Amino acid sequence: MQQWNKLTPQEEQVIVRKGTELPFTGEYTHFFKKGVYICRHCNTILYHSKNKFNSDCGWPSFDQALPGAVKEISDIDGIRVEIQCINCGAHLGHIFKGEKLTPKNTRYCVNSISLKFIPASKLGRAIFAGGCFWGVEYYMKKILGVLETTAGYIGGNEQNPTYDEVSHHKTNHLEAVEVIYDLEKVSYETIAKMFFEIHDPTQANGQGPDIGEQYLSRVFYLNMEQKKIAQKLIAILKKKGLNVATKVQKAGRFWKAEEYHQNYYARKESLPYCHGYTKRF
Repeated sequence: MQQWNKLTPQEEQVIVRKGTELPFTGEYTHFFKKGVYICRHCNTILYHSKNKFNSDCGWPSFDQALPGAVKEISDIDGIRVEIQCINCGAHLGHIFKGEKLTPKNTRYCVNSISLKFIPASKLGRAIFAGGCFWGVEYYMKKILGVLETTAGYIGGNEQNPTYDEVSHHKTNHLEAVEVIYDLEKVSYETIAKMFFEIHDPTQANGQGPDIGEQYLSRVFYLNMEQKKIAQKLIAILKKKGLNVATKVQKAGRFWKAEEYHQNYYARKESLPYCHGYTKRF
């Protein structure tokens, strides 16, 4: 069973017992620094600062949540609609539509105590390709400190590629996963090690039964430090006798895949068919 963060009595009153903070008392009511807001109960990323606005309602307001991050449930009174963290069910607040406060015409009214802010300076980003992105994302999400994963395409020149185009070798893109993580909880090297342990880095024509250029093993580095770490890990594996086929390539633009590819195994409640964990470090 997954373990959630320990809550104070005040946090439990709102997050578990569905209470409400007094208006204009929350930590993030008039807070507008750049970064992300995560669930205080389970650390799932819920909102980006770019979607926060001043509604003068007394609580933090957002006009958009991260896709698939929250669920909406009608209150017993049939009037309001509650919002909960999709991962742990934590009570966040309520959603209101039709107020015309922003062009999106939506207000997520959230209790500050249900959230935790992580500044942009403490966020890391990494991109890996290791076969079908479903399996790579499945294991990356399990790493403590990983806040968000996105399945997508990278490596080719085609703009706005579709799954059909990529799978029919029309774009030179690879299936990949973008990882956003908390730099205070996990390092790039730890995530990169996991990448090399959840797929076969010696397979040169794909991954498992998935054969083709879109399934090749590749580390897409975003800076020279990531490049050096990836090359160091490959060197270690080669010294252990592995004929590593993984290439290290500078990252270009990452294109998000279609929604039905996101969190695929979690939604299907099934396990990867071509990825598994093998300790190598």
